[in-house]
Amino acid sequence: MTAVAAPIDQLVKQVDGLNLDAVKAKFPDTYPDLNLMDLYRAHLANVLSEVTGVDTALIYPNLGWTSGLDKGDIALPVPSLRVKGKKPDELAQEWAAKFPDTDPLFTKPTVSQIHLSFFVKASPLVNAVIPLVQHKGAEYGFNKADGLKDPKDPSKGQKRIIVEFSSPNIAKPFHAGHLRSTIIGGFLSNLYAGAGWDVIRINYLGDWGKQYGLLALAYEKYGDEEALQKDPINHLFQLYVRINTEMTAEKEELTKRKEAGEDVSALEANSLDEQARRYFKKMTDRDADALAMWKRFRDLSIVRYKDTYARLNIHFDEYSGESQVSEEAMNKVGNLMEEKKICKEDKGAQLIDFSELVPGKEGKRLEKPLVRKRDGTALYLTRDISELLGRHEKYNFDKMIYVVASAQDLHLRQLFKIIELLGYKDIADKCQHINFGLVLGMSTRKGTVKFLDDILRDVADKMHEVMKKNENKYSQIEDPLATADVLGISSVMVQDMSGKRINNYTFNMETMTSFEGDTGPYLQYAHARLNSIRRKAGVSDEELATADLSLLTETSAINLCRHMAGWPDVVKNTLKTLEPTTVLTYLFKLTHALSSSYDQLQVVGSEPELMKARLALYTAVQTVLANGMRLIGLSPVDRYVSPGAPD
Repeated sequence: MTAVAAPIDQLVKQVDGLNLDAVKAKFPDTYPDLNLMDLYRAHLANVLSEVTGVDTALIYPNLGWTSGLDKGDIALPVPSLRVKGKKPDELAQEWAAKFPDTDPLFTKPTVSQIHLSFFVKASPLVNAVIPLVQHKGAEYGFNKADGLKDPKDPSKGQKRIIVEFSSPNIAKPFHAGHLRSTIIGGFLSNLYAGAGWDVIRINYLGDWGKQYGLLALAYEKYGDEEALQKDPINHLFQLYVRINTEMTAEKEELTKRKEAGEDVSALEANSLDEQARRYFKKMTDRDADALAMWKRFRDLSIVRYKDTYARLNIHFDEYSGESQVSEEAMNKVGNLMEEKKICKEDKGAQLIDFSELVPGKEGKRLEKPLVRKRDGTALYLTRDISELLGRHEKYNFDKMIYVVASAQDLHLRQLFKIIELLGYKDIADKCQHINFGLVLGMSTRKGTVKFLDDILRDVADKMHEVMKKNENKYSQIEDPLATADVLGISSVMVQDMSGKRINNYTFNMETMTSFEGDTGPYLQYAHARLNSIRRKAGVSDEELATADLSLLTETSAINLCRHMAGWPDVVKNTLKTLEPTTVLTYLFKLTHALSSSYDQLQVVGSEPELMKARLALYTAVQTVLANGMRLIGLSPVDRYVSPGAPD
């Protein structure tokens, strides 16, 4: 018997006729050895079936979550059981009265009009959930079976998902949209990895096009080798801005001369714009020198990106990009679209008129995108079609997610529809666009260029200023600058995740770096305070394992256990919502319950056995809090400074 099996078995033994294998067989997609609430729901469905005469198969899926612990642990909307002959509010009263007084796991339900609310009994839950969290540790809440092709036969392997996210343009600012994509994509990658999927993280860089011809010209004229090595992204951006300004001025001058009747054809033929076009043509023709320069810019930028991503706990399995899609692949797609009469000629260019291909309003909404210009150049859509089909051939994925701003909604809908029209509906059905709104009012302290490094530096500086206000705590931190960096990153990420993805939000440094309210620093403080209590108590893991959990009778202790028991359900629900705020809302509820518990549950200075029991509770809460923080991409800190932090 494993260490964790004992408390769960004790819980099962309290219910006549209940066993784990029977629960798994009777109720699909339940894992009572990982999620206590699955066990509670299974038992409740059995009891309610006796009370109502309704089959458990109808009852179980209608046992839902409540909006808060004051509303119970499980709720049942009576109309969902579709019982005829009586009004739902009458049935609710009748069933509540019939519910057994002596049930081992639940008190009698409370009635709220047409809803029944069920509260778990404290002792069985407390004695089961704390050992389960202790045993599972960093894996508590996560069910690897979710990622299996066949949960009943693990030998068939994992499902594979590609998450494409971040995708900045080399030599251009890492703007707010890229920041959101990076944060949300990192979270989704963690979510699916925790659920047992084989996750492939792809960064699809904007690394191709005429602008790289222009950039190469700028480097030849103004490049600085030392500056390039030291800070490639910034240096290339400065060069690009400079040459772009020159090109714009040159175009304006040529336009004026042309309007004045002057022949400017010779000047146009050697203009910066034309030189850039010729240089990019050399790149597409695979000229060795031109490609070597471009590859150097790309490689140096990726090295720098990797350092920045590491600060955000993010890594990529593949740095792909527009450059990696071959002309041959795009020509093949173009020919296939012509063969299937998906695209048609229009003034020498190729476009798709969806209104002729897709009936009704949907066809009109998809508009008429160009796929190839008159000069034969493939456009983004053609490139993206080729890349998508190439990825499926390479990875044979079960699902692919594009984490891209809502401004690209139409582009992604067009892409998926073209894949379907090409005869690959099975592949199109595996693809999903995860969109998000805008970040408003975002600029750095030193200007409006929004490189990610600038943003993170500014917020870390702000956190460092705040930390220094508590001299006593500040002196105890081994590396205050590194801690300020982690806190700054937590600030940015939590503000980004606080609302639904699709909502716009205003970037507000004062709010996000506050230790009050639902912020990143607040979560970090909650974690560090639990760590501090553990340090001061000086109790070993072995001693904690022998704690007498029956001593935990206070309402605040029981509520923390109820919150912890709900964590696996939160993770499961997040796989449906794909919203970071689903996790964040839970974490703030947990930390609010934690914060209000300290007065009731003193650890250091209490009687030894009571101290052990309370510390076992707090250590379990710390594990769940850390699991949630890591899921959304935060690094939990162990020591922490806030202006009013207790010593």
